[in-house]
Amino acid sequence: MTELIRSNDLVLIGFAQSLLEGADIPVLVADQHMSLLEGSIGAFARRILVPRDHAPQARRLLRDAGLAAELRDA
Repeated sequence: MTELIRSNDLVLIGFAQSLLEGADIPVLVADQHMSLLEGSIGAFARRILVPRDHAPQARRLLRDAGLAAELRDA
């Protein structure tokens, strides 16, 4: 799996997830259940992960959607 985005912004995570799912790219939002442990204070960022073989397509899609600044280094 390749990490594409790490953020506490739930809208950003939801938008990225929706874009990837709409393009039939398998996506996993990691650490979304950590809020139960942290008390919903936003201390743990959520991560968007995709399989390595889908990463180039996913990066291109997210860049085209204006999320280039949010992408983690490859």
